Amino acid sequence: MTILIWLIPLIPLAGFLLISLFWKFLNRRAVAILGVGSVTISAVLTIIAGILFLSSGPEGGAFVSSGYTWINAGDFTSQIRLVLDPLSLVFCFVITFVGALIHLYSVEFMKDDDGFPRFFAYMNLFIASMLILVLADNLLLLYLGWEGVGFCSYIIIGLWYKEQE
Repeated sequence: MTILIWLIPLIPLAGFLLISLFWKFLNRRAVAILGVGSVTISAVLTIIAGILFLSSGPEGGAFVSSGYTWINAGDFTSQIRLVLDPLSLVFCFVITFVGALIHLYSVEFMKDDDGFPRFFAYMNLFIASMLILVLADNLLLLYLGWEGVGFCSYIIIGLWYKEQE
C-alpha cells in the first residue's frame, strides 16, 4: 500500500516531466495520451487505494508512507511522508477524477492552440501539486504542494498572455 500512495502523485509528475522534456519530439496525439493517460492512471490507482483502504482498515485510521528525512537540524526533523486517511482519500478521488475529465475535455478544446504541449505539462504538474498538498504529512510538504498549486495557476493563466504590438 505504501508504494501505491507514492504512485498517485508521482505518475502525473512523471507525465509533466515527459511532456516537458520531449514536447518537441511528440505530436499532439502523444502529448494528449501522456497528459490524459497519466492522470487517468492516477485515478485508477486511487480507486485501488480506496478499495484497499476500505477492505483492510489501517491501524490508527490512516496509512502512513515514509520517504526520507528532508531536514535534520538539531532537534528539528522533517520527513517527506504521505498520509492516506479518509479525508485525503476523498480529495484524491475528486482531484484525479475531475482532473482526468478536465484533461479529456481539454484535448478537443485546446486542439488549435499553440501552447498545447505546455498546457498539458502544466496541468499534470498542477494535479501532482494538488495531490502532494492533500497527502502531505507535515506543514513543510503541505506548503510545497500549496506553492506548487499557486505556481501552476500562474503559469497556466500566463499561457494566453500576449504582448500587444
